[in-house]
Amino acid sequence: MGLFDFFKKKQETPEAQEALNKGLEKTKEGFFAKITKAVVGKSTIDDDVLDNLEEVLVTSDVGVTTTLKIVDRIQKRVAQDKYVTTDDLNGLLKDEIQALLAENNSNDFENFEYGNHKPYVIMVVGVNGVGKTTTIGKLAHQLKEAGSKVVLGAADTFRAAAVDQIQLWGDRVGVRVVAQPMGSDPASVAFDTVKSAVANGDDVAIIDTAGRLHNKVGLMNELTKIKNVMQKVIPDAPHEILLVLDASTGQNAIEQATQFTQATDVNALALTKLDGTAKGGVVIGISDQFKIPVKYIGVGEKIGDLQLFNKKDFVDSLFQ
Repeated sequence: MGLFDFFKKKQETPEAQEALNKGLEKTKEGFFAKITKAVVGKSTIDDDVLDNLEEVLVTSDVGVTTTLKIVDRIQKRVAQDKYVTTDDLNGLLKDEIQALLAENNSNDFENFEYGNHKPYVIMVVGVNGVGKTTTIGKLAHQLKEAGSKVVLGAADTFRAAAVDQIQLWGDRVGVRVVAQPMGSDPASVAFDTVKSAVANGDDVAIIDTAGRLHNKVGLMNELTKIKNVMQKVIPDAPHEILLVLDASTGQNAIEQATQFTQATDVNALALTKLDGTAKGGVVIGISDQFKIPVKYIGVGEKIGDLQLFNKKDFVDSLFQ
């Protein structure tokens, strides 16, 4: 069973849907309170309502670029349908957000099949504090549950306790961890991990990296070096560069995405801590702006609360 099939099977459970709904509670509360305020005293969607809606979306961390697209689409629908009441606004907004995301990034997760490569090498990037190590641990758990042999590489050798944290997750999940002493060359750890994965017949190797967002050139050089040494073992590694972002930081997450996508070839995103924030709208903005699949979302603290991101399910839950 492939990774997608496993996640799909898990997310079809009522528990997974409930976790998603609960994880978006704070975002929903803030979002709908603002929309209600935006249309108070109005019966039809006029220019004032559209201006207020624009403010609601921007302050919900959807982002200016994506907000303008959504408002423009609603304006066109209102003009086309001639008479649209404020009671219709939620349904209209939901439809247009789903349509926008489907158009801009229609692949979702369906085409992801890690089994095409063995070992499938995932390099995980992101600044400190975004939940990078926790995401690695939870992803390793999901992969192991799917029947995969997983090895973790503790290549964040600069942050105190980073290696220890990866090793704790390895023990908790029951997967191997390749590590060197703190301060070691991260590229050396990555090389050892990939070489070990090949020798051991592992299905997936997940490589942690340092979470320092220093200058872009330094970041680029460091990540390029790690990629180059892994390619001495597996020429097309890493197969996935997963950028982990903290949804609770709102627009700062978009800025981090900008920096990292300029520094390296990010081709997958994970957004964490949705359950602790009212800024879940940032998922919409990031999914639209970067044209990089949001593959995973963190909706709780349990080990199974790393979920496969599906745009339709996400927007349905947001408007439930």
